[in-house]
Amino acid sequence: MARAERSLPPVPLGTAALERRSELRSDAALVPRLLADPGSRVLRLHGDSVAVREGDDGSRLVLGPPEPGDALRLVVYLGEAGGVAHLGVVDDPPTGSDPALRTLRQVGAHLGATDATLFATTLALANWHRTHGFCSRCGSPTTAVLAGWLRRCTVDGSEHYPRTDPAVIMSVVDDDDRLLLATGRDFRRGGMSVLAGFVEPGETLAAAVAREVYEEVGIEVDDVTYLGDQPWPFPSSLMVGFTARAHSTELRLQDDEIAAARWFSRDELVAAIADGSLHIPGPLSIARRLLEHWYGGPVQAPEVVSLR
Repeated sequence: MARAERSLPPVPLGTAALERRSELRSDAALVPRLLADPGSRVLRLHGDSVAVREGDDGSRLVLGPPEPGDALRLVVYLGEAGGVAHLGVVDDPPTGSDPALRTLRQVGAHLGATDATLFATTLALANWHRTHGFCSRCGSPTTAVLAGWLRRCTVDGSEHYPRTDPAVIMSVVDDDDRLLLATGRDFRRGGMSVLAGFVEPGETLAAAVAREVYEEVGIEVDDVTYLGDQPWPFPSSLMVGFTARAHSTELRLQDDEIAAARWFSRDELVAAIADGSLHIPGPLSIARRLLEHWYGGPVQAPEVVSLR
């Protein structure tokens, strides 16, 4: 198998396919004006799902005009695509089974770049709004302003911006070019993935890679190389992908985090997938791209929505 390129191929959710037009958000009349325009396109989020249309050209989001009740809902201005303004509206959760509704995990890898960006951005902002209804300084209610991109305290006026939690995710490879995969304590049976963890305050990305690998499997690494990144709105992360070279192969697992870990050659990986003993990350995740970067090309495996 030929050695992989030094960067990842396009990662789902990772293409800048939307003109965010952030300079327009400060206009207090922007959202009311767009809600009054039937030409505006609305992505309607129900819980964590949106309506999707399946066709010969693949999966497409169902976008429609604003509705009269949208002014009473949480609305975020997403930007423009093809010169058309797009809004995300957080609507009521589904009350029953709707076969058209899909989660981002279910459909994200099959959407075009613009649709994937619309869905991921709306979901990430909705997740943030749901958990930041009160001021972290004084505990008073906050209200959404800046076209849904800021919350302001109704008492002390403090401003609270959407948070993004950076995390590193890494393919660790030994001197025999074997890949390390691990099973988290909350993974489904047979599920394994590359290692990952959150960046700590005051820490560089490369230092976070080294720390997380040592904490989780007791191995020191070097040659930490950036490969790509991916927004991951579950609920609010940015996954920054690396590869790293292991100094040794003897594993010492972190009991409260890692249930199992092992080294795979390419032949061993293919055999374990084929016999059903190994489930790898689905095509939406950058974890799959990192695995395939090491492998040298696409890996054929049953599609998995989530290892958890």
